[in-house]
Amino acid sequence: MTNKPVVWITRALSNAILERAGQKYELITNPEDAPRSADEIIAMSAKVDAIVPCHSERFDADVAAKLDSRLKIVANYSVGVDHCDIPALKQRGVVVTNTPDVLSDATAEIALLLMLGAARRAVEGDRMMRTASWKFWSPSFMVGKQVSGQPLGIIGMGRVGQTMARFSRGLGMQIHYYNRNKLTPDLEHGATYHDTIESLLGVADFLSLHCPAKPETISLMNAERFALLPDGAILINTARGALVDETALMGALDSGRLSAAGLDCFVTEPGGNPALAKYDNVFMLPHIGSATDQTRDAMGYRALDNLDAFFAGKSPKDSL
Repeated sequence: MTNKPVVWITRALSNAILERAGQKYELITNPEDAPRSADEIIAMSAKVDAIVPCHSERFDADVAAKLDSRLKIVANYSVGVDHCDIPALKQRGVVVTNTPDVLSDATAEIALLLMLGAARRAVEGDRMMRTASWKFWSPSFMVGKQVSGQPLGIIGMGRVGQTMARFSRGLGMQIHYYNRNKLTPDLEHGATYHDTIESLLGVADFLSLHCPAKPETISLMNAERFALLPDGAILINTARGALVDETALMGALDSGRLSAAGLDCFVTEPGGNPALAKYDNVFMLPHIGSATDQTRDAMGYRALDNLDAFFAGKSPKDSL
């Protein structure tokens, strides 16, 4: 018998995270690393005191209503929590936490990579080299869009948005942003605030999305808003695929309103949108914004910090 709380870690995490977790908790792990279904979550809730899930495990209202009363905390291994119906979980007495702060740099790195790759035609150039089809050069060959010194619009100036702004200032970019609240001068660092998305879009030669997926932000970038961008703008999305109407995105690419896009997330995940594969001017990655060893371990430690606080009778730092 053990007096340790029982914790279910739904996906395969690093040995360092599991070693630390095992010091305080009895663990149920998932070495085969398969996503867990609603039925599995509901069944396991009667066997564990806590769950550490990823965004691949969904806690919607139906799942929340069927959870066993033994489950007390869902300590997400993610900063995004759009896979959780937080009010429904709270109604069941389940505490919900996430892992903010620790993945800002890694995600902003990917946003910067996507911005540069989309602007400088990385997909097209890479394919040309891999197929041995580079047989010509002229001054008009593979001309892309200049990044340095250009206006960058950021929607969502939270931790990742601020980090993206900081990185982009190194390229001399002019930072404009829309956020629910205007930042204080010490956080703005000279960035220009826009009190509407529409105002921001008109100056955003580059547009980077860094806001959560909520009912009010689903299809935030639709046909009407794409039409407000400058001709030849570039869209970057490292937040959530649901923020972008992908049909409208392809329409903007076809019309030339967008000259390129860089995407790390999609409406359907995993898998993405096969229709986007025909666009050489779309630089795509499989949702790897936080995928560095350092960041993934930091996320796990943050989730465990929240568990430690909860089982010590304290309020977790990242309670939602």
